[in-house]
Amino acid sequence: MSTDSEIIQRSLDQPSAFAQLFDRHARVVNAFATYRIGRHAAEDVLSETFLVAFRRRADFDPGVESAVPWLLGIASRLIRRHRAVEAKHWRSFAAVVLGEEHASEGGVDDAMTRIDAEREVAGLRARIAALAPRDRETLLLYAWQGLSYDEVATALGVPVGTVRSRLSRVRKRLDPARRAQARKQAEQRTETQTDRAAGKIR
Repeated sequence: MSTDSEIIQRSLDQPSAFAQLFDRHARVVNAFATYRIGRHAAEDVLSETFLVAFRRRADFDPGVESAVPWLLGIASRLIRRHRAVEAKHWRSFAAVVLGEEHASEGGVDDAMTRIDAEREVAGLRARIAALAPRDRETLLLYAWQGLSYDEVATALGVPVGTVRSRLSRVRKRLDPARRAQARKQAEQRTETQTDRAAGKIR
């Protein structure tokens, strides 16, 4: 079975060979775009992604076997044109991150569990929406598409260290326990500074 790199190299002399890359990865790119900006806009992004990729295929690094990070990087840049509808994705993403829906037979305990889960979804959704666009994009590629740190870095055109720092920042902002701890530490620092100031006044 040919690697993506081999297909792309072959397409330089046989343009029709590039169709194999579409057949192989169109579903991944379409899913990525759909979750970001909705089904209808994703169709345009899908076709444009492969059009751009075809035109730039000579620039693809032949030493890289998989074209997925490259394709998703192109799609990410195109998706930035559709920020107006991006909120639809994050509502779905928040629900998926928290796992499957809670089944219930109608008991009070189950009802309370569902209510708690709904509150958690709402909270996570708000925290995701509050993230900087570049942090949301990094989170999506890593958590949703399952790319490695190196692949995310390739897709976004940033150093691996930047990917690590973004994900670390995202985890702190999305984790309620860490958020609470951060608030507590901030309050303690404020109290300490206040006490010191009061001591100087005395």
